[in-house]
Amino acid sequence: MDTQDISAMDESRAIERFSRSRIAMVLTDPRQKDNPIIYVNRAFEAMTGYSRSAAIGRNCRFLQGEKTDPKTVAQLRQAIEDCTDVSVEILNYRADGVAFRNRLTISPIEDHDSECAYFVGLQLAVGQDTDKSEGDAARQGDVVDDHLSEIQHRVKNHLSMIVGMIRMQSRKSGDADGFAALARRIESLQLLYEEMSLSDHMNNRDVIPLGTYLSRIVNSIAHIDGRAGVRVTTEIEAVDANTHDATQLGLVLSEVVTNAFQHAFEGRDVGLLEVRLTNLSSGGIRLVVADDGIGMPEGLTWPKPGSLGGKIMQGLVDSLDGKFDITRGDTGTIITIDVPKITPNDS
Repeated sequence: MDTQDISAMDESRAIERFSRSRIAMVLTDPRQKDNPIIYVNRAFEAMTGYSRSAAIGRNCRFLQGEKTDPKTVAQLRQAIEDCTDVSVEILNYRADGVAFRNRLTISPIEDHDSECAYFVGLQLAVGQDTDKSEGDAARQGDVVDDHLSEIQHRVKNHLSMIVGMIRMQSRKSGDADGFAALARRIESLQLLYEEMSLSDHMNNRDVIPLGTYLSRIVNSIAHIDGRAGVRVTTEIEAVDANTHDATQLGLVLSEVVTNAFQHAFEGRDVGLLEVRLTNLSSGGIRLVVADDGIGMPEGLTWPKPGSLGGKIMQGLVDSLDGKFDITRGDTGTIITIDVPKITPNDS
């Protein structure tokens, strides 16, 4: 049924329910034997009961059980073999053995040689709503499917862009393992961004609350790469950005903050990392990342010329018509990124 046939109230409730949902996301690598999982997000852990360490390295079929429909499994298998998109509803099983209906959408991520580099899957547990008629549930399911497809489209486009950049640079350097690790980190952050962007459908605007998004990126990296003695503070002013600009800024911030955690506090047990986002009077924004760490040695520049991080940083900042500046403070390092204009799309 076309979503336009749904009443405004029913559609609003369906979208609101969807925006609050935690979308489980999985990344698999078909170039490895048996197409194993290489990344899952926290929503996957919460939905399935399987920890990240228990899922990574296994094929997704471990979620299937005795009552899983073989025809649905065959449909998924054929799509993987053909490197095509597929959407199904499948019966899966949590770690405790409890079955649940899983609305699953899978898309291939191709590299610049048009080969399948990854598969990305979105998973949404389908709940039982006893207050809704069968017709209402089906119509709301259509709304969920529409928005799930839109999110999948965005994930696919953004991951394709990043994978292409990494593949190109890794071929030049030959450091495939290092770049694969960086690829997973960036892709994970992209998936986090897509989770957050669900709420924007409630307003039918292609707009990201930039402060919320950047704060979540900082918190995510602090959780992965941080340590107890390094404090992280954020001072973020409210500003909306279109999806493209928010995506680029998020990737830039992930590069800068990850680098700070990895290098700024070497040999130190304590430290402070500050992230500030400020609206400029000209209509642009200023993003500042400052640490009180060991500072950069004299003569050392960052990003290093020819490095993957430097290439990504420069390309992303240039795409925003922005500039970045690195200053050696009395203690630590200050990185400033100025973007002249951030304009949300109000379509």
